Amino acid sequence: MIIVNTPDVAGHRIVKTIGLVRGNTIRAKHVGKDILASLRMLVGGEIKEYTEMLTEARNEAILRMTAEGKAAGANAIVNVRFVTSQVMTGAAELLAYGTAVVVEQQ
Repeated sequence: MIIVNTPDVAGHRIVKTIGLVRGNTIRAKHVGKDILASLRMLVGGEIKEYTEMLTEARNEAILRMTAEGKAAGANAIVNVRFVTSQVMTGAAELLAYGTAVVVEQQ
């Protein structure tokens, strides 16, 4: 599966547009990591616990989006975008979406 954030795939042409596909997940860290993250906010710097959480969420959302695209018969997803929103304190939703297409090499 080819996944790009551009409207086309270099060296390929879109022969069929299938439509919107998406994958999402909501992730939260446990209380211990939330406490560590709160302490890091006091001193500044990267909050690694949340960086890890969002990386895991992004990867899972991509997997789910890709599975939806494959099930629809796509071999590529173009115009991929990500949206993140806070659902509650310490929990975030990450949504990946794009357009499922069938491409062939030129």
